[in-house]
Amino acid sequence: MVQVCLNGSRGALDSARVPLSPEAMAESAAYAVAAGATDIHVHPKGPCGQDSLSPRVLAPTLDAIRARVSVPVGVTTGAWAEPGPAARLERVRSWSMLSEPPDHASVNWHEEGAEEIAAALIDLGVGVEAGIWSGTDGAARFAVSPVGPRVRRVLAEVTDTSEDTAEHTAHALLADLGSAHGRPVLLHGEDSSVWPVLRLAGRLGLATRIGLEDTLLLPDGERALSNAQLVAEGLSQYGWAQRSS
Repeated sequence: MVQVCLNGSRGALDSARVPLSPEAMAESAAYAVAAGATDIHVHPKGPCGQDSLSPRVLAPTLDAIRARVSVPVGVTTGAWAEPGPAARLERVRSWSMLSEPPDHASVNWHEEGAEEIAAALIDLGVGVEAGIWSGTDGAARFAVSPVGPRVRRVLAEVTDTSEDTAEHTAHALLADLGSAHGRPVLLHGEDSSVWPVLRLAGRLGLATRIGLEDTLLLPDGERALSNAQLVAEGLSQYGWAQRSS
């Protein structure tokens, strides 16, 4: 599986290519799926351009994307989108008013209140992607979590942005995850670690993701023109790594 991460917390100042409106996200998603993406991760944006967990923001974003693609669509529950674990939990619970909630949502396990938010999502019928970041205690928390066996998959995120050490950090993160409660693992990096970690995922036969949330650059350092271009290049690099392993 290659997931496309459409925008993340990036805004217009990061790149004019980052989709921010529901219509732009839907168009970007459609092109990315046509390029080979099989799953979507998106950060719905409020009127001010900031990430939002409000159902009034999620609904038009999800509707617009689903009108263009038929693959699963997931969103974030990152702490930055709704400061305070109690407020974040209430926001997630309010997704019950959505006629069609997201297919899945990422929950960063090192953030306060992660287990409660994950449990609330599962109660709503929303799949959970357990975000386990390198450099945090997320893996240790997840290892003893009673919710762990119920998540859809683990997002193993390498936050080490050094090309020289990213693979080492990725191996260490996977070792910390151990059996990951038997859940599938999606391995990915960010910024300069994106491409070496994506190729490592290919060699290990793990799912991965690529998109403007994780990087604005192609492997040669050129600016990416779109999520679709990143997906196409990501699939090429991923497949090459699998053939070379």
